Amino acid sequence: MAEASRTFHATLLSLPTFSPRFHFKLSYSHSHPSLHLKRARSVQRSISETKTMSLNTTLPWGCDIDSLENAEALQNWLSDSGLPPQKVGINKVEMGKRGLVALKKINRGEKILFVPPSLLISSDSDWSSPVAGHVLKQQNVADLPLLATYLISEANLQKSSRWSNYISSLPREPYSLLHWTRSELDRYLKASQIRLRAIERIADITGTFDDLRRRIFSKHPHLFPKEVFNLVTFRWSFGILLSRLVYLYSMDGKVALVPWADMLNHSCEVETYLNYDKSSQAVVFTTDRAYQPGEQVFISYGKKSNAELLLSYGFVPKQGTNLNDSVELPLSLKISDKCYKQKLKALMKHGLSASQCYPIQISGWPLELMAYAYLTVSPPSMSKQFEEMAAMASNESIIRKDLRYPEIEEKAVQFILDSCESSISKYSKFLKWLHGFGYNISRTTE
Repeated sequence: MAEASRTFHATLLSLPTFSPRFHFKLSYSHSHPSLHLKRARSVQRSISETKTMSLNTTLPWGCDIDSLENAEALQNWLSDSGLPPQKVGINKVEMGKRGLVALKKINRGEKILFVPPSLLISSDSDWSSPVAGHVLKQQNVADLPLLATYLISEANLQKSSRWSNYISSLPREPYSLLHWTRSELDRYLKASQIRLRAIERIADITGTFDDLRRRIFSKHPHLFPKEVFNLVTFRWSFGILLSRLVYLYSMDGKVALVPWADMLNHSCEVETYLNYDKSSQAVVFTTDRAYQPGEQVFISYGKKSNAELLLSYGFVPKQGTNLNDSVELPLSLKISDKCYKQKLKALMKHGLSASQCYPIQISGWPLELMAYAYLTVSPPSMSKQFEEMAAMASNESIIRKDLRYPEIEEKAVQFILDSCESSISKYSKFLKWLHGFGYNISRTTE
């Protein structure tokens, strides 16, 4: 460990800093995941314990996540509904179980897909059960729970719904941490910072369902029977939405499901996104590389860390392929510091606290992290600089972006190193536990 510490210390001193600071927030995706995280002993149950449906309940709609059984019906329906002839088709793929592959040569810079607005599913889509939609809108239900309820309502109608062929192509068990049980989260994410965020997200969705059940579903059981509108189906619909919703900037920020386009898988090696093209009046994306017939076509879900990809999509990229990956490093002021109160006051003035988390990448760390480290190790003789350091740590300083204090730089870097080692030590028991269950630690995905 001592040799490793010296090596890491030298590496930290030579790493560049980066800015702006990362903010890990719930964001809308561009399509669904291409890879999934392998878990031992087939831990892929998507249904949690509820009072209305058993753990082993199988949803009466959707398909297996790697199934092509409904692919032809989906493509025929899309064509009949206005989707123009395509250069891509659905097929089983190595990365993502199923995806869109090139049927013809696709050139770099070429626009493809051209999904018309009539095929988008959004909060203003027409309900097959207009009365149910009217009740929800009267109660001012927000867009995301409104869409979740809409998806369940249309799914339950099956062949009677306009979206029947699309819903039949959706996975019954989406890869999403929403479908992990609490015991699975505790077991497989024991040492991960994403565990608490997953628990919080599940709690938020459960709370949203409970609110709808109390305010609306229970008062209109003929429109929202509990056999259909329950926590099991609600988690399913939220899993679909959080992994497939698209933010269409050019349509005034409309958020929608985009059938066909959501079959595209993610790659860390491309930077192209779905968006609405006003000239063609359709949702398209412009390729940033050429594809030969038979090759899988990819888009980017955004510059997300592995943790973000796991949280929303249930997969992590192959090791070393995600240049946007980062880990949140917790830092804290030392209560024993003689200037603790003075430093805390400076931090609180800029919206920070005695404990903060900053992202750290293999290529460097944010300037704010270094500023926080400077503040933490600074002696009483530097009290006049506390305010400046705190401002920089909060990203509010516009005066000195090259904040450096050579006299305490080594101490600041050592503080970062100690914090890293403290975080790493939390994984040691977990890694031993994984080895005991036969995990191959060197491979996160296949």
